[in-house]
This record gives sequence, C-alpha cells and structure tokens, in this order.
Amino acid sequence: METHLAAFVRDTPAGREAEAILRRCVHCGFCTATCPTYQLTGDELDGPRGRIYLIKQLLETGTAGITTRRHLDRCLSCRACETTCPSGVEYGRLLDIGRATLASRRPRRGPDRWVRVLLGWLLPGRRVFASVLVAGRLLRPLLPAPLRARVPESCAAGERPVPRHARGVLMLEGCVQPAMRPAINAATARVLDRIGISVLPVAQAPGAGCCGALRLHLDDLEGARADARRNIDAWWPAIEAGAEAIVITASGCGVQVKDYGHLLADDARYGARAARIAALARDVSEVVAAEQARLQECLRAGTAGAAPARLAFHSPCTLQHGQRIRGTVEALLQAAGFALTPVVDAHLCCGSAGAYSLLEPGLSVRLRDARLAALEGGAPGVIASANIGCIAHLQSGSALPVRHWVELLDEGLTAAERR
Repeated sequence: METHLAAFVRDTPAGREAEAILRRCVHCGFCTATCPTYQLTGDELDGPRGRIYLIKQLLETGTAGITTRRHLDRCLSCRACETTCPSGVEYGRLLDIGRATLASRRPRRGPDRWVRVLLGWLLPGRRVFASVLVAGRLLRPLLPAPLRARVPESCAAGERPVPRHARGVLMLEGCVQPAMRPAINAATARVLDRIGISVLPVAQAPGAGCCGALRLHLDDLEGARADARRNIDAWWPAIEAGAEAIVITASGCGVQVKDYGHLLADDARYGARAARIAALARDVSEVVAAEQARLQECLRAGTAGAAPARLAFHSPCTLQHGQRIRGTVEALLQAAGFALTPVVDAHLCCGSAGAYSLLEPGLSVRLRDARLAALEGGAPGVIASANIGCIAHLQSGSALPVRHWVELLDEGLTAAERR
C-alpha cells in the first residue's frame, strides 16, 4: 500500500511503525472472512481492510470525522484478522496507533468522553470495583434482567497454599477478577503447587494492579503506560530475587503484559526492564503444559476408568490470536478427563473485548449469542474459557455454568487425590 503520511506523524516512532504496517497490506481481503463485526454488518468499514483505509487517511491528512471514530470504536481488537493475513499485517498495532492519533487530533466530547473516563476509573481500580460489585449484588433482585445478568453471584475462593517449593512465580491478580471470581487465582495457586511451583504471596508485590489493557482501549495510552510502570516497579524486587515468571490467568492481561516491551520501548528508564518483564510473562496454560509429566502423574490415578464429562472450550481471542496459544488448554483438559465437544467457528469473538460489551452492547450481545449457540451445540455440561471478561459475558447469556479452565483442572486434581 502506497503511503504519504502527514508531517505531524511521519518522523515519529508511531508514524514509522504505522507506515511499515500499511505498506505490508496488499488489499487481499482475506481478513474480512474472519472479522466478527464485518460478518454481522457486511459493511466494508466494519472490517480490517476498511479500517486500515480509514487509519491511513487519518495519518495522511490529520483529520477524521464521525465515521472514522464509529468504525474504529466498533472494532473488537480481537486480531483474528492477523491470524488470517497472509502478509503478516500487524493490524492490532496499527489500530492502537490510529485510535491514539484520533484521540489526540479529535478529542471526545460530552457523554462519549465521560463514559470512558468513568469506566477508566471504575474497572481498573480493584477496591473501587469491588465496592461497586458488593452494592450490585445487594441490589441484584431489584435490577432489570439485562443488568442483573451482568452481576455475578459471589463465590468462595478456597485456600491458597503456603509457598513451599524452590521454584517461585509471581501472579498477576488482576483488577476485576479478584472480586468477580476469586476462585480462579486460588485454583491457579493450588494447581501450580501440585506440580512443584509456588505462587509468591501478594505481599511481595503490593503495588501491582491493573495490567493497563482497559485504559489502553479507553483512549488512555498514558494511563496504560503508567499502569505498566507501576507493575514493573512492584514486580522488580521479586524478579531480582529469583522469581522465574509472571503467571497470568486472564488471557487479555497476558497479551498486554507480553507487550510491555513495545509499550515502553521509548522510555529510557523503563524500556529494558519492560522488555524483561514481557519475556517473563506466561499464560498459566504455558506454565502447566511445560510440566506435563508431573501433571500426568498427579492425574493418572483419578482419571483411570472415569467417565469423561462433556465440556465446550471457548478460546478467547486474546489467547488464540493475541498470544498465539492454540490447542494447549484443550490438551490439558483432555488429560484431566474431559471430553471436548465440537465448537463451530471457534476462531470468532464472543463480544466481550474488555469494556466493549458496555460501550457497544448491541453488537456485543449478537456476538455473544452466536458464540453460545456454537458452544452449546454439542450439548456440553459446562463451558470453559481462559479470560474473566469472556467468562462473565458468556455467563450473562447462558444457563450452563461458565468457568475458567484452571478451576476445572484443579477440581480434577483434587478428585484424583481423593481416589
């Protein structure tokens, strides 16, 4: 693609990166076949190819209208198009540049701005969100059905084992997850403990918080960078003391932390440390899969002769497209004795996408219902996923339990111990 970027961006790091990405695009249109929003609307501007043209126009002219904002806002950042693209176009990075440029050249106004400011304050703040969730649970019986479906019932976390192994890892606790589903982090700590890895206490990284993904996708690039710097400062002492990895249970957070090196590449103080943190970030499935022999030993006695439970696995976009982890969780679940049911179009997004379900509820619900139809088509007894946002979003439309796969693995290991 030929480019003529405007002077305001041409010689900046973002401009140089955007130009390289734009020139890689050959307009083939393969991306439209896997774009969830294009599948719904049939509008070229709701597909990656159309959005690339809008971003190109913005970077060449410095101006953009409401059409550009509307279609960039509708993008889920699912990156399914990157998996499909034969030219290796890094659409996700281009979209981030386009959104950041649009936010600076044409600031949001009125409700459009203040809704994002409110979400950027509420969702990443662990204590604030927990307090609001408590209030929501108290009022849950009085809420309208669509809103009531978004308020999960409380659940017990269960015990977390005391560190006892030579190998230790940090764990990103998350911002909304500890309040919504505290059992996920506790189950992760128990699973890792069984395979010889201890999760270090939260007290060893007290300043760690939101990964920054929510703020990044709410037009707050500097807020996302501040979140990354805060986490790096919180984790660094434990990293220097020998922590071998940062384990992440929410795949959306995993994509963000693995991108810290890029996010802070031009930061003289944090750039090198950000790159090291990114290299140490691991989705929990990567850590468990690396200890397959130990896991099989723990499971063997309990799964022998057991009738497999039917399970549908929803692979979040941030896992399969963002982190390029495919088949790993499925293999772990099968090893634990589950029979995985077929899922049609498993590459498509469920419509959660961070705050997307709140900002674009119409499209989000349509995508959710389509995913649930595919997931429930094989008559499973439970749906599993790997991202807290996807879990909450899918659960809001399904009578089946929707859980994190690591919880199910933890239960399988517990059952094996009892046998």
